[in-house]
Amino acid sequence: MMNLASQKRIRIGDLLVEKNMISETQLQHALQEQKLTGRKLGATLVELGYVEENALLNLLSAQLHIPFVELKQFRFDRSLVQRLPETSARRYRVMLLREDVDGLLLGMADPTDIFCLDELQRLLQKNIKPAVVRESELLDILDIAYTRASEIATLAGELDEELQESALDLADFAVDATDSEAPVVKLLQKIFEEAINTKASDIHIEPDEKVLRIRTRIDGVLLEQVMNEKRIASALVVRLKLMSGMDISEKRLPQDGRFNLKVKHHNIDVRISTMPVQFGESVVMRLLDQTDGVRSLDSVGMPPHLIDRFRKAITRPHGLVLVTGPTGSGKTTTLYGALAELNKPEKKIITVEDPVEYRLPRISQVQLHEKIGLTFASVLRATLRQDPDILLVGEIRDAESAEIALRASMTGHMVLSTLHTNDAITSAMRLLDIGVDGYLVATALKAIVAQRLVRRICTSCIQPHSPDANEHQLLAVIGKGRDYSNILFKKGTGCPHCHNTGYRGRIGVFEILELNQTMAEALRVNDINAFTRAANDVPDFITLSEAALAYAIDGLTTLDEVMSISAQVNEI
Repeated sequence: MMNLASQKRIRIGDLLVEKNMISETQLQHALQEQKLTGRKLGATLVELGYVEENALLNLLSAQLHIPFVELKQFRFDRSLVQRLPETSARRYRVMLLREDVDGLLLGMADPTDIFCLDELQRLLQKNIKPAVVRESELLDILDIAYTRASEIATLAGELDEELQESALDLADFAVDATDSEAPVVKLLQKIFEEAINTKASDIHIEPDEKVLRIRTRIDGVLLEQVMNEKRIASALVVRLKLMSGMDISEKRLPQDGRFNLKVKHHNIDVRISTMPVQFGESVVMRLLDQTDGVRSLDSVGMPPHLIDRFRKAITRPHGLVLVTGPTGSGKTTTLYGALAELNKPEKKIITVEDPVEYRLPRISQVQLHEKIGLTFASVLRATLRQDPDILLVGEIRDAESAEIALRASMTGHMVLSTLHTNDAITSAMRLLDIGVDGYLVATALKAIVAQRLVRRICTSCIQPHSPDANEHQLLAVIGKGRDYSNILFKKGTGCPHCHNTGYRGRIGVFEILELNQTMAEALRVNDINAFTRAANDVPDFITLSEAALAYAIDGLTTLDEVMSISAQVNEI
């Protein structure tokens, strides 16, 4: 085994001063800060901006004669990582990277921690060779590697056994499960923890004839875990109904609700919907992470040249600006980013939403309640008597709400709203289709933003990709004759980082159409063809497909994702 006593003891601060990478004054300040925060000195120096993380890690690698491993490109073995207890991995900020005849290669955020090496060698009974890694990348991998799938399956089994032993009615059992150690509570906790770790946007609980399926939507795609304990579905549903204030005795009708919970330092707002299906009740939960608050307009992913045009549109004194796209395309994120920028003491802002997704200070937010007559149309009429400067209409659904919003924009109000349409051009046509007069649309509508989310290629398994016949056809249609033979397209092969999908994370694709006089005249006379020609003739108008293709050329996404966008907007 490695003689740990011979491991060179390095004082990071003194070494950095010796190499003239920081000054003695900076070191003393960092040491004082370290006493307050309790963090490692290296992390403190990086956080204070006194030394770059890469420079620090390369120095440690050279001084200790150990490798520096880039975890973003490293294909880890989940079973090997899990040989180290999760508590130890997180406590010491370490992970097992590789095993060979010489022992185990251990990735460490702080390779100077001899006590950690000593403890882990005793625990694993193997020769350990340290390697230095970035702490942020290591923590990301720990979240991926230590999935809760096995824990969820174990807890599901425990809950099933307890239900079989108990003569209580399922509803009574879930109501009585107030103890945080109760299996139904622990199971739900693990399900939410797993969803947060994997950055899931939705959780689906679906009872089937003989099994229970729990599916989580990650980067727009569902991943499934199947459980044989179908009996536990009712207990889970009842518990979730209690948490969200629903009627637990009503199983024949759909219900909606919401609740808040805290998971791993994340404040999560959960919107829940139940629906009676063939073998019980299906539950879908939308997870909204409120921890970081509302994103600024600069961080929603819109390219700088489009942000400038969007800002110009929303800061007009009046008019209608639409943000369009299907469910889950990021419309709400963009609109709340706009509201955050417009939210000034001198502006009165009212929102009419169903539901209210994020709470914003200084803004009057109205939650619709159609059962008591609190509809879009009735609330919109009332808001105009509240002296607003800016109105946000959650969604234009019919001719009545569209006409009120358009008339409000003509009487000195800036109105922001959404439409469920495929692209910017068809959005204006949609307003005409639902029965709004062309002159109203032509006068009030100022700009339309259409958006989608495409999946990013996983940087850990990215590889060159040669387009196939269908992709060549796509390039011919969207590229308008451009030669792409010299472009090196990319694709992910699948790895543990990305759950073997080849994708990790998403990026926004946007198009902006600002209406000019020619387009307004076409709308005024309901001439759809003339409007389409005028829109396509705008020199700086870039379609969603063209914007997605630009990302593929830059190696950010795949041609498969571009093809998906193009199919949605009927360009191929």
